[in-house]
Amino acid sequence: MTKQRIPETDHGIQGEVTVTQYDLMQRGFRDRGWLETKAVLSSGITSGNVLEVGHGPGYLGLEWLKQTQNTSLTGLDISADMNTLAQRNAREYGLSNRTDYRLGNSSQLPFPSDIFEAVFTSGSLHEWAEPQSAFEEIWRVLKPGGRYFISDLRRDMSFPLLTLLWLSVRPTSIRPGLLTSISAAYTVEELTALLGKTHLKEAKISANAIDLAIVGAK
Repeated sequence: MTKQRIPETDHGIQGEVTVTQYDLMQRGFRDRGWLETKAVLSSGITSGNVLEVGHGPGYLGLEWLKQTQNTSLTGLDISADMNTLAQRNAREYGLSNRTDYRLGNSSQLPFPSDIFEAVFTSGSLHEWAEPQSAFEEIWRVLKPGGRYFISDLRRDMSFPLLTLLWLSVRPTSIRPGLLTSISAAYTVEELTALLGKTHLKEAKISANAIDLAIVGAK
């Protein structure tokens, strides 16, 4: 039986120590090829000015920029510390001229309507305080025909896989945060119910043993 969802923080990852630890973990995922860059590209997000919600250290968006041409990325995160870190990492990648990182909340995106060719996010959905509002906001800022890709961990992953994931996370000090994130994540059934109340109701929800992904177009 799947445990009841336990909401996590709605103020993002804050503080120099925690942000540094999270950065090390995400760098490790990048270096092992565990970021969802290929999945974002496979969803049809390959061009234009794109929004990344909950960008964190920025590696997913930066890797996406590396593999696309004539593209630009606007990143949005609720954490000022993550914004600063993403800007630093963009400079390290030599991509500052193609990135624009801003502070903001997923439930009230600080952008005009119909402005982005695509929106993607990975690993932030479980932190959204108002997911239905966030889904509607993603729809609002997309241009007609614009695509979206929203992925996160699944709460109902098997215990052996959870254990494997736990053991793979470095630094080890970040492991407790992994467990709270999984406890705050959704199931396919829960997401289907949430999306059914929004403009994203026609989205396709796919699942593997660890992750869930919501893919569609406006």
